[in-house]
Amino acid sequence: MKNNQFLSFFEEYKSQIEKNSNAILNSFRDEAFRAFSRLGFSSKDADYYRFIDLPTLFNADYGVNVNCLQPTFNPYQKFHCDVPGINSWLYYVVNDIFVDPLTSDLPEGVIICGLKQAAERCPELLKQYYGKSVKMENDGVLAFNMSFAQDGFFMYIPEGVVVEKPIQLVNILTGNRPLLATTHNVIILEKGAKANLVVCDHSLDKHVDLLANRITEVFVAEGVEYDHYKVESTTPSTKNISTLLMNQAEKSSVVTNIITLHNGITRNNIEVNLCGEDAKTTLSGMFIGGENQYSDNATSISHYAPRCTSKELFKYILEDNSKGNFLGRIHVAEGALKTEAYQTNRNICLTKNARMYTKPQLEIYNDDVKCSHGATVGQLDDNAMFYMRSRGIPEKEARLLLMSAFATDVLDNIRIESLKDRIRLLVDKRLRGNGSHCEGCVICK
Repeated sequence: MKNNQFLSFFEEYKSQIEKNSNAILNSFRDEAFRAFSRLGFSSKDADYYRFIDLPTLFNADYGVNVNCLQPTFNPYQKFHCDVPGINSWLYYVVNDIFVDPLTSDLPEGVIICGLKQAAERCPELLKQYYGKSVKMENDGVLAFNMSFAQDGFFMYIPEGVVVEKPIQLVNILTGNRPLLATTHNVIILEKGAKANLVVCDHSLDKHVDLLANRITEVFVAEGVEYDHYKVESTTPSTKNISTLLMNQAEKSSVVTNIITLHNGITRNNIEVNLCGEDAKTTLSGMFIGGENQYSDNATSISHYAPRCTSKELFKYILEDNSKGNFLGRIHVAEGALKTEAYQTNRNICLTKNARMYTKPQLEIYNDDVKCSHGATVGQLDDNAMFYMRSRGIPEKEARLLLMSAFATDVLDNIRIESLKDRIRLLVDKRLRGNGSHCEGCVICK
């Protein structure tokens, strides 16, 4: 659909969308629709989507699940995680519908359910947080999500609760015709809580145009420890627009790692707001691109309180005709004294047709800070290659060793050892051209 067709579609099916959703989500729809009508698929910041043609991306005969229909298959029979020892609580969103889990033996007070279910189980909690971080008046993609989203993933960890096992959310896109899935996730961790979330993006159909527009709002209270990992292994026909909005209170510690191993077109919008003193965030990401793949990471880390620390590292390995873009912004507000903020973007282009675009930015409004940023685009180190060849290492293996070493510090930021080991193996397989999929995942085979 084109922009005006989506406008007509919303007006025609608005009552049906609202009927299949809930009052909390519906309370944002009119405002969101007005914003989308004004912006279309664009941002007030003209540079924000500079290398991704959103109108063309959305210009397909996509089906939209206005009736909130449940999937026609059971994902719990289609997928099992092959990460040894991860022993996670497992949940699914198929297209844009949360699928009820087989078991619910969660720690006392923890709530994990669909967004529609959350409106029934804890309406006051959802009302307090839903949409709180979304600046839809500035971004048509976010306004579109707030207009059309009917369901998603909801996670609530009460004060002081430590969830030892990782929580795993598997997003599955599937359809026998072009499909647009729009979901909204809300994650809340109260004071002193601790949890890990592993998000896996998959596609079932290799030759069908599939497009996802997802928003994830994360609210991290005082003293919380939270890890957020996202691994994408989809298909060349998949387009994935993902927005992560993270808000951290004082003395919180967050690790975020975004890894794209196989895809079609991916856009990750990541916004981290350090709102309380002594908050710490580590943001890492990696893209391994081949053929005609494209990955675009736009990050923003804002320091609003004193003595906060942020460390950011993104790396790209590009070959064939693949393309990458990194747009990174660090903002240090006037009162954010003693800030430490470090941003690094390193990129390798293995072929002459691979392209990398990078634009790191610093905005600093006080003097009492330690900040740095830098970006490089290059090829494999000729001296290192010569050294290994002179020691009898074949050229192909030498290249693989250098690329694996290049990726190491991104993977080192993964704090779940079993997940780190498995992703390291998947990265090695991807670099060797043997695919990037989870060995135990029926979806990926």
